[in-house]
Amino acid sequence: MKTLQLSFWDYLALTAYIIMLFYIGFRAARRINVHDTDDYILGNRKLSLSAFIATLVTTWYGGILGIGEFTYRFGISSWVVFGLPYYIFAFLFAIILAGKIRTAGQYTIADMFYLEHNKPVGILGSLFLLFMTSPAPYILMVAFLLQLILGWSFLVTLIMGTFFSTLYVYFGGFRSVVQTDKFQFILIYLSFMILLGFIFNFSGGFVFLEDHLPPLHLSWSGGNSAQYIIVWFFLASWTFIDPGFHQRCAAAGSLSIARKGILLSILFWFIFDFLTVTSGLYAAALLSDIQPVLAYPLLADKMLPPFVKGLFLTGLLAVIMSTIDSFTFLSAITFGRDIIWHLKKNSPAGFIPYIRFGLVVTALISVILCLLFPSVIKLWYIIGSLFIPPMLVPVLTAYFPRYKLKAAYTFTIMVISFLLSLALFTYAQWNSTNGQAEYLLGIEPFFPGLLGSLLLYALFAWLDAGLPVKRSGNN
Repeated sequence: MKTLQLSFWDYLALTAYIIMLFYIGFRAARRINVHDTDDYILGNRKLSLSAFIATLVTTWYGGILGIGEFTYRFGISSWVVFGLPYYIFAFLFAIILAGKIRTAGQYTIADMFYLEHNKPVGILGSLFLLFMTSPAPYILMVAFLLQLILGWSFLVTLIMGTFFSTLYVYFGGFRSVVQTDKFQFILIYLSFMILLGFIFNFSGGFVFLEDHLPPLHLSWSGGNSAQYIIVWFFLASWTFIDPGFHQRCAAAGSLSIARKGILLSILFWFIFDFLTVTSGLYAAALLSDIQPVLAYPLLADKMLPPFVKGLFLTGLLAVIMSTIDSFTFLSAITFGRDIIWHLKKNSPAGFIPYIRFGLVVTALISVILCLLFPSVIKLWYIIGSLFIPPMLVPVLTAYFPRYKLKAAYTFTIMVISFLLSLALFTYAQWNSTNGQAEYLLGIEPFFPGLLGSLLLYALFAWLDAGLPVKRSGNN
């Protein structure tokens, strides 16, 4: 892989970023009580509005190289796919779920499954969440970026990126995540504003894009099929079952902070989307014959002078690493607490040791996934298509108990919905042509999985009509 042309001053900026990140992360870790559950997982539920926005915005935007890849290939349709639908579902989350999560007093989505459904639903849901919280797509991006910067082998940068992105989380838990996110929030906006400033000065403005981009790059679809766009739109329903959203709402200092924090985050996401999509369009206009996932760093390599280039690369690293540490922590909680600790019948030793063990397991699983599926967009698509359909019904009914079914019914919905999506996905992979999946009847696996889940819910609700719904342990 081609490496960037970096100067001493660029490496100085990158080194300063890593040192500052570790200083902040370990400083926060010194203030934590590792024997206090609320402190380690939720920061004592005292998250301020500014901290809520900073940690939610940075965590939810980790797929920056994937955005660059999609924009380089398909133009402004990346906003239609990765911007607009997420604003809609985040808004609905703020109105419908944020308050209920804050007042529920639980730690995780799995807690609600155990409470409102039963243990089998809790275990199965935790297994699904383990894949959904996998930091694999983001570790893959860090590995690509470090390979581009350092010129080292992919496996080495993959392991190095995993290690440096999660080390301080092992000791500092949620506090370290939040404190480093505040620092990285500033970097991500500053870096892209600087990049666009230099580009505008070079190109003269947006007219340059009209003159140098193919028409499809300025169309809403980018040449993709309507079904493909619709699938990505509904994949944004991931928001409803995203453990990061749930964790931050549970950690908010008040119900008002949880709701306002999400609504204000939508504004910041819109601003950042403008910066990133515009930068991706300029990459498509100025660069040719490149690996699309590296559009942003290669654009910076072409347009920025020494030190400024290094500063921009710190912004890219900040976007990705702020997501890796959060997702790794969430995945470790899922594995260590929501699965292992529960299977051991709530060991009196406490679950923080299990979470720390989960960090190691999560890192290993992520490295394996990156080696098997070395594409950011593909990893997002696979995880979303397989695990969103079986999770929507149990999550929503857990927070709205009046609509829940018997736990056995809910478990059945989850299993059948997942297997349906998995079967169609597997069929498509076996019948691929030139690496392009051939779906049965041309239907993406997400739709049958979701439709099957909703139809089964309707059927079981009809069968259960008039019968009282009891809590777990009695159903």
